[in-house]
Amino acid sequence: MEDGPVNLREFQELAKRNLPKMYYDYFSGGAEDQFTLRENVEAFQRIMLRPRILVDVSKIDMSTTLLGYNMSSPILVAPTGSQQLAHPQGELATARAAAACNAIMVFKRRDVSATLLQRAERNGYKAIVVTVDTPRLGRREADEKNKMIIPRNSNLEGLISVDADLTGGSKLEAYASETLDPSLSWKDIEWLKSITKLPIILKGIITAEDARKAVDAGVSGIVVSNHGGRQLDYTPPTISVLEEVVKAVSGAVPVLLDGGVRRGTDVFKALALGAKAVMIGRPVVYGLAANGEHGVRSVIKMLQNELELTMALAGCPTLRDITRNHVMINHERPRSLL
Repeated sequence: MEDGPVNLREFQELAKRNLPKMYYDYFSGGAEDQFTLRENVEAFQRIMLRPRILVDVSKIDMSTTLLGYNMSSPILVAPTGSQQLAHPQGELATARAAAACNAIMVFKRRDVSATLLQRAERNGYKAIVVTVDTPRLGRREADEKNKMIIPRNSNLEGLISVDADLTGGSKLEAYASETLDPSLSWKDIEWLKSITKLPIILKGIITAEDARKAVDAGVSGIVVSNHGGRQLDYTPPTISVLEEVVKAVSGAVPVLLDGGVRRGTDVFKALALGAKAVMIGRPVVYGLAANGEHGVRSVIKMLQNELELTMALAGCPTLRDITRNHVMINHERPRSLL
């Protein structure tokens, strides 16, 4: 019997083997030159760890809290759409495998957003994640070549209608033109706050300027994200701007990191640079495509185990023990005099 994956890269290889090319390209691809897509992962490799020795690490505690809720680890499932392309049970399998973050986008038609918010409240959602970096759809060349077809979203049945027979380029464009709102602005965040009592988290912030505006707007949290390199190419990798955003909010709201996390060491690095938690998107989809609900559980557990080992080897028995002094970025490395 073939052994299972031993790291997240191997889950990606299984997903590539299991999925039709169109769907694999959709999940794995990025915008235009895919520079940001690659940098999200590679930037973590430019951060070194500075472990402490002779620390009692016989017990490792990865638990934390977010918005008043207890979590067993600082690893969350990122809002990821169209999961039924990866597995027939889609988001249901993912939700059963983990306490997934629940997300909506602000739709062009405000009545649609309001309806989805009401559904979220009725169904016990704990927070709303609003993706704010998609006024228009980024140009994803693989989807154009594949003439990617967006599946029907059962959550939107009866609310919007998208012509599934449009031809030419990616058929995602038709969906995007109907659902995304290029006029979205800060006043819409005020509107969202006025129609829900749920905490609102903004996902898609990568600058100190926008982070401060988010705090002023009264949001409950920020996700540092560039949409997995799928929107505007040549934006910086999220781990490289995390510290800038953390300093800008000065502890006013929790800051989460999304993008490029593939190892427990990546989670550790993000926490050391000030993240309250991290979100994983593509790895979850790859686990789903590889082995459904069990695959998602395996991906999450694998990252948790890697983080636990990293904490032990770095001399950090709790998340509170992880500090900025535990990491060193390229430009901070001492140069040899030899």
